[in-house]
Amino acid sequence: MSAVLWSVTGRIVAALNATNGTGEHESAMRQMKVTEEAGEAAAAYIGTTGQNSRKGTTHTRADVADELCDVIIADAVALHAFTTAAPAVLDAKLHAVARRLNADAPEHTP
Repeated sequence: MSAVLWSVTGRIVAALNATNGTGEHESAMRQMKVTEEAGEAAAAYIGTTGQNSRKGTTHTRADVADELCDVIIADAVALHAFTTAAPAVLDAKLHAVARRLNADAPEHTP
């Protein structure tokens, strides 16, 4: 995972902590921010399809990608509220998923 992600989200967390504190309510708000950002990503995707006939096509695939990046950033910020080792926790999770993928891979026979 990008070192920049953790550097920047650490700065975001520090700013939020200074402004909003670190209590249970704040942890919940950071988790809800993930859902808000995911909703924006979904809305952007809908905008690429022209599904809303009143609005037409309002977004591009680049807009969707941008919103998905906001989801990732919000996730990383929220993760800090639930662990003091956010990078290590995500790294461990990624390795666990990779192991499952390898275990589920069909055997290759030449």
